[in-house]
Amino acid sequence: MPATLVPVFAVNQTKIMPSDSRKEIFLHPGEWKFAGQEYIISTLLGSCVSIVMWHPQLLQGGMCHYLLARRSDSSDTLSGRYGDEAMLLLLRSALACGRPLKEFQVKLLGGATVLSHREGERSSNDVAARNVEMARQLARQLGLNVQAEDLGGTSPRMVVFDVQSGDVWVRLSQDGDTHDSLSAKTRKKA
Repeated sequence: MPATLVPVFAVNQTKIMPSDSRKEIFLHPGEWKFAGQEYIISTLLGSCVSIVMWHPQLLQGGMCHYLLARRSDSSDTLSGRYGDEAMLLLLRSALACGRPLKEFQVKLLGGATVLSHREGERSSNDVAARNVEMARQLARQLGLNVQAEDLGGTSPRMVVFDVQSGDVWVRLSQDGDTHDSLSAKTRKKA
């Protein structure tokens, strides 16, 4: 397990360590993963956004971590760095399961205005706001079954997705506001 990955799985600060048969993967910006129940997928988000998809009967799901809503130039190659393209990469894997998209549960996470918060001003060119809007727009356009959102605010988030249960946990950093957090800095998004 990489040093940067410290998964906290429960609201009461109880740590549940995965069994030896579970595999952990940490997504860096621009990466995505679609996998079976043996995986726990995590990432760290600031202004970036993650979209999580999970199928409750198949116990398969995935997560993408994108940096920008869309690319400014054209390319023949898809990149997970951009919201629209990251979603397409994730969708290809989801659709390969042979099940309709409406059966997947979706969660949208991230999009904190971290830099503006620290600088004390909001930019008219707000990357975080555009990333959040892209996630919501993609969910609407695709008719996805969005179960939960944890978007915006000013705190970076550690996100952990257990593909076996479909649970997603979010841990806010100690900096910034917690907008609508629980009394603890860790919260479960069912």
